[in-house]
Amino acid sequence: MKLERIGFAYNPTKEAALELRERAEGWCQLRGISHWAAPAGELRALVDQLPETGALVVLGGDGTFLRAARAVADVDVPLLGVNLGKVGFLSKVETHGLEAVLAQLVEGDFKIEDRMALQATIHPGGRDEAGETFFALNEIAVARGSLARVCRIEVEIGPSHLATFTADGLVVSSPTGSTGYSFSAGGPIVDPTSRNLVVTPIAGYLTAIRSVIVSPRHTVRCRVIDAYDVLMSVDGREDRRLAIGDVVSVCEMGRPIRFIEPHGAVPFWDLLRQKSELLPS
Repeated sequence: MKLERIGFAYNPTKEAALELRERAEGWCQLRGISHWAAPAGELRALVDQLPETGALVVLGGDGTFLRAARAVADVDVPLLGVNLGKVGFLSKVETHGLEAVLAQLVEGDFKIEDRMALQATIHPGGRDEAGETFFALNEIAVARGSLARVCRIEVEIGPSHLATFTADGLVVSSPTGSTGYSFSAGGPIVDPTSRNLVVTPIAGYLTAIRSVIVSPRHTVRCRVIDAYDVLMSVDGREDRRLAIGDVVSVCEMGRPIRFIEPHGAVPFWDLLRQKSELLPS
């Protein structure tokens, strides 16, 4: 499948991202390839441009990628990340490979990899009627706010009560997000193409349950039992304040987010090893 129109989402606060956008647009102009560009955080601008676009190429780090992914949750277009960050687990290409990967896109020399995403809904006071609903590619976290006081969070998986955690919070992660906040909290790294939810308490106090892996058939429900200040965080890009009694339900989104896998891309487990070597010991 050859692509006739390419979109570029970029981080407008990074000079390197602006330069990379100019490189990408110049490459397209020289070859007569239809293209457009918009900041990754401008959801409306991205959604308006995505119809009739063959791929959205994200120029930035993982944070930029997560902001751009919000747009393709509304309009189903495959994503490709070009890494400008320090780690970049979500990116398939480094900056030196930009032109080569654009040529692959135009020629259709790539595969599509489905990634499970999450849908979270706030139920005020725990009532059945739903409040706001959110999309997350990486994770939903229910965690304490700025004050260093623990929360008590009751967790149900499907019809079953799992535990009531006294902790800094709780992370419900997708497989793609298992290398992020969930891993920092002590959760396992899961193959990103699998379909599971990873439930991990953050600094849990006197709990035997460190992390569990849940079937996508189930919904995870997190009820705030006690907290002085507690938030729901969506991919680290959007927060909502919660009250005692509120429930956050997390389940698999109805369709996957599609990642572009260019020919010759480094396999995930090799990428994990390489990226881990860059982190401080």
